[in-house]
Amino acid sequence: MGAEIDRDYPAGNLHLICILKGACFFMSDLARALHIDAFVDFMGISSYGKGKSSSGEVKVTKDLDFSVEGADLLIVEDIVDSGVTLTYLIHLLEQRKPRSIRIAALLDKPDRRQRPVEVAYVGFRIPDEFVVGYGLDYAERYRNLRDICILDNVEGGL
Repeated sequence: MGAEIDRDYPAGNLHLICILKGACFFMSDLARALHIDAFVDFMGISSYGKGKSSSGEVKVTKDLDFSVEGADLLIVEDIVDSGVTLTYLIHLLEQRKPRSIRIAALLDKPDRRQRPVEVAYVGFRIPDEFVVGYGLDYAERYRNLRDICILDNVEGGL
């Protein structure tokens, strides 16, 4: 994925926007795989709360520290499923007048899509299972797992 991004942005000056908290592990590895000049910033955005399904209510919990006007943005996500959160985020960022906006996701769950979202860079497409580990969580648990695992039940069985 890093090589693809390097090829698509040969001039560099790409702004990587890590979506907290889940994408921080993936973002770290992705940023190290790039050879181009890239800026790193973070946004917190949530639509889950403590459950296994989206609440449908999207809120920004941490905003960007820098202006993105005229910049090429790459939203770095851990997982794309319903598309509700990303649709909201893209609309929000478009108002800040960037040059371009694309999405890189470690995981893509197209079967869960409720809103059309184009993911430019995808690590893996997965079936509709609730996954944890490598930054992905359930009620703030399991982010530190080295592997991505399927969470079978809400009592925490992997």
